Amino acid sequence: MKTIVKTIDPDNIDYKIIDEFGKMLSDGKTVIFPTETVYGLGANALNEDAASKIYTAKGRPSDNPLLVHVSEISQVYDIVEFVEDRAKLLMEKFWPGPLTIIFKKKPIIPDRTSGGLDTVAIRMPSDKVARKLISSAGVPIAAPSANISGRPSPTKAEHIISDMDGRVDGILIGGACNFGVESTIIDLSGDTPLVLRPGSITLEMLRDVLGNVEIDPSILNKDDNINAKAPGMKYKHYSPNADIFIVNSDDKTGAGTKKVADKINSLVNDNSKKGLKSAVLCLNKNKPLYNAIVYGLGETYEDVARNLFDVLIELDKDNIDIAYSESFEEVGVGVAIMNRLKKSAGYKIILAD
Repeated sequence: MKTIVKTIDPDNIDYKIIDEFGKMLSDGKTVIFPTETVYGLGANALNEDAASKIYTAKGRPSDNPLLVHVSEISQVYDIVEFVEDRAKLLMEKFWPGPLTIIFKKKPIIPDRTSGGLDTVAIRMPSDKVARKLISSAGVPIAAPSANISGRPSPTKAEHIISDMDGRVDGILIGGACNFGVESTIIDLSGDTPLVLRPGSITLEMLRDVLGNVEIDPSILNKDDNINAKAPGMKYKHYSPNADIFIVNSDDKTGAGTKKVADKINSLVNDNSKKGLKSAVLCLNKNKPLYNAIVYGLGETYEDVARNLFDVLIELDKDNIDIAYSESFEEVGVGVAIMNRLKKSAGYKIILAD
């Protein structure tokens, strides 16, 4: 497959390019495009054959539902059975932005898009290029992250081109992915709203709007969720070739403690004797603690969320065999960070004693 690759300036949008790629989508072709979270691999959400091309390009299991993107709230009413008051509150507060809401779907959404479920996950991105593209296509766009299934999600152009050139019809390169982790997903089907995937719209922010909101206990477990309603709840995710371990201390956070640093340095030393190349992932301020190749994730938790996938991809470019990550307190966006790290590590956690 010949992939058309073009770059667009989000501050000076070339509408000829937007319309060219929008027509690709309306014609049933696949297009990778930027969003404020990660790059998405898009196709017409109403076209079963187009949705099938996403699964093929990603190597994605067919029962893993696709997330649907809209450019206007009015589009939601065309594809879902009912929009309840809680959903309206969330859309008013957080859309456009990195929040996905689960709705009961209308038959117009094919089972191939919804992963065989009677629900559909919908969001309206805040990225200007993404919204203009969806509007030009004239249809809602199904778009999971633009990576090979199970691999880290891409937030930079070079990551996409190296993995997906020749797998899709078009790649539209835009601006930076400001959040760096995929959108928060919330399910309103029960009495208590449940977060099915944590993201930059935090539990605390959702509670400020809705009151009682909980995290679905299934996403805190190691096992795959058999009846997953949302992307990211099934199968191993975000994994580089390097073997990832999370190291924490008995206070459940391992960011910058001497105990954790001593444990990681000991493991790195042992690996060196075996001829293995090791690395450490940590907050920038903790880099001097480690006697290894160190990848700073940033100064704040927001930085960590933005940079995490980039660093996981860099591990493979640098031929790292084993990487040890500090753990992070599971509050605010730290919940999303640890969710992605645990899945990347296959839930391999080392306690520093």
